Amino acid sequence: MDFKNFKMPFGINPAYSKKVAYFSMEFAIDQALKIYSGGLGFLAGSHMRSAYNLKQDLVGIGILWKFGYYDQARNHDQTLQPTWTKKMYSFLEDTGIKFQIEIHSAPVWVKVWYLNPETFHTAPMFLLSTDVPENDHISKTICHRLYDANESTKIAQYILLGKGGAKLLDEINLERDVYHLNEAHGLPAAFYLLEKFGGDVSKVREKLVFTTHTPEEAGNEKHNLKMCYDMSYFSGLPMEQVKELEGYPNPEMFNHSLCALRMARIANGVSQLHGEVSRLMWEKYPGICEIKAITNAQEFKYWADKPLYDAKDEDDKALFDFRKKHLKKRLFRTVADQTGNLFDPNIFTIVWARRFAGYKRADLLLQDKERFEKLLNHPKYPVQIIWAGKPYPMDYSAISTFNSLVEASKNYKNMAVLTGYELALSRAMKQGSDLWLNNPRVPREASGTSGMTASMNGSVNLSTDDGWIPEFARHGENAFVAPQADYNNTSVYEQDKFDMENLYQILENEILPMYYDRPDEWRKVQQTAMEDVKNLFNSDRMADEYYKQIYNA
Repeated sequence: MDFKNFKMPFGINPAYSKKVAYFSMEFAIDQALKIYSGGLGFLAGSHMRSAYNLKQDLVGIGILWKFGYYDQARNHDQTLQPTWTKKMYSFLEDTGIKFQIEIHSAPVWVKVWYLNPETFHTAPMFLLSTDVPENDHISKTICHRLYDANESTKIAQYILLGKGGAKLLDEINLERDVYHLNEAHGLPAAFYLLEKFGGDVSKVREKLVFTTHTPEEAGNEKHNLKMCYDMSYFSGLPMEQVKELEGYPNPEMFNHSLCALRMARIANGVSQLHGEVSRLMWEKYPGICEIKAITNAQEFKYWADKPLYDAKDEDDKALFDFRKKHLKKRLFRTVADQTGNLFDPNIFTIVWARRFAGYKRADLLLQDKERFEKLLNHPKYPVQIIWAGKPYPMDYSAISTFNSLVEASKNYKNMAVLTGYELALSRAMKQGSDLWLNNPRVPREASGTSGMTASMNGSVNLSTDDGWIPEFARHGENAFVAPQADYNNTSVYEQDKFDMENLYQILENEILPMYYDRPDEWRKVQQTAMEDVKNLFNSDRMADEYYKQIYNA
């Protein structure tokens, strides 16, 4: 292939002919390609698969992380040990393209790798690397670890993604109408375009669209303005003009998301609730673009268990139950392998699995130890419960929560904590669970896509009313939802207590009696969820909406 004059490698559907470049720090494409950490990557991976399904004129631009995010190992006492292993990928094509960009006022070489659409059925993808012999050691390390803890390395990563990605498009003569930033990490692309267009912000705005995933202002990244400037983040634009563009009142800090909202022509939140929260959150700043809402979704073909859907569609109850039990047995082999606990496929199994972060409250049920023990040791309605997820390797509070769960699991043969929560384990846990527990502190979960793929595998959601759940859940029909606390006028302690009490009530009084005493009703809830999630929360719908509501707007 002649990468110097790249052409889309498949015929484009005329409905999706607007030319798009999609910038993301992470993509969860396949278990073998470890360039993702969590939900943002799962979302981007599904988007790339749906762009391929619909034959959209879209290319993905990311970074080839040499050590990935990290590998989740264990210490001798079973607690978490982050390890970093070099990754090698024979299926990526060397484009032969190398070019230089400026980072920290010095030229840095960027090498480009290509993921062919036929390899994993995705949009064409270009992955950038600075790990080449021409670079000094510091420059090589820019692409080593996803979300590096070092602040200047992190800013350099944003420059690599944004400026490097935008320059790549020029290098391969691939004209794009739309530069889509999935989160603000790729914002240096906007400053690259600003320099290219001779400082004409209106020309940049024509091309730039922005997806925000963070439902509270404090969670949106801010860095020291001078540091960003010294790192060559702004492609030579003077600091005074940067502040004018960005509009954040603190003269010393640079607010990436705010600047993206002021430079883009349109933006979106990732659920209807998150759209509302974002509009309220940012409305006090002048000059921001319109913020719409396109609810996140996951690719049905990749995630859904086809035999389970076939049994549902054929109304074969025995086959449906048999298949679900088979999927549970498969997951339980992993549980036994990792922990030595033998789980029973006839017992109700709860899974909590996602990124470990404080607001997601992984250990909420354990805040009432007595009630938790009662739940695990119930003579009539026995329960098994599994946790998994990757804390950020420098988030010591989240790691402490993970380790406290590991310690607690040593006391119960029906409780387990698994490591290695990546695509393969995620799929196995969704297939092998009866209940998908999701209890973030409302309204801090922008979307929460893991529950969608759980529903695609006959695992019923029990959730606080956040993210995508208000658009999907009908309590007792396709999911179970805890009532909302007064999140504005009560302390975090009271909110946690309220939510925990309601989750226990629903579990003890509604879910467990239904599962054990009224299995036909339980199966109906499973199957209603499977039907409801199939189209509305399939990423083909989402990729279509991006064209209709954002790219073509």
